[in-house]
Amino acid sequence: MRKCTAVTALAATGLLALTACNPAVSSSRETGATASAPGTPMPADTPKADDAPAKTGTLPDMKGKGLQAAQDQAQAAGFYSLTSHDALGRGRMQAFDRNWKVCSQTPAPGEHRTDTKVDFGAVKLEESCPAKDASAVQDAGATMPDFSGKSVKVARQALDASTSITVNDVSGESRMVLLESNWKVCTQNPKPGAQLDGQPVEFGAVKFGESC
Repeated sequence: MRKCTAVTALAATGLLALTACNPAVSSSRETGATASAPGTPMPADTPKADDAPAKTGTLPDMKGKGLQAAQDQAQAAGFYSLTSHDALGRGRMQAFDRNWKVCSQTPAPGEHRTDTKVDFGAVKLEESCPAKDASAVQDAGATMPDFSGKSVKVARQALDASTSITVNDVSGESRMVLLESNWKVCTQNPKPGAQLDGQPVEFGAVKFGESC
């Protein structure tokens, strides 16, 4: 049986009661946990998820499907690392997936690890798929590439971020070049093959669908 000792002291301003009790039952009893005796080995660690064998799945053929539908079907097959790009090489973002259709996919349809990154090459619904996927131009480096026919956006991205770039409408209408992915390069200075060493770059451009 627990014992309590009450000590009462009379103070000038009132009565102070102090009670001393035995310590409460340990929290391990309250929670039902069992404490390990000193020196008792702990259970082996549970295998981490990263140690589990990689899963495989069947990636369907998405060519000709809407980009949103293709992404949904890829996820249903267990593939969640998804990306897409402009198959025409204009550097446009697929902001509204339902407005784009799939022209190509990497990797090809078939059995793959489900953690494989899946990349869809796409064009807008009203556009035709190119005979060959036109990937964006890589970094220019020290030599000026030939940007003829490429979008101004892709050309700008290929050049060093410190490059001073001027873009002019050469259609004769003197329009402002605002959405650069809608404009293609007709002329460039420096010329293709020239050494790049910090000099300014100038492009002459028209909108896609127009003649240079």
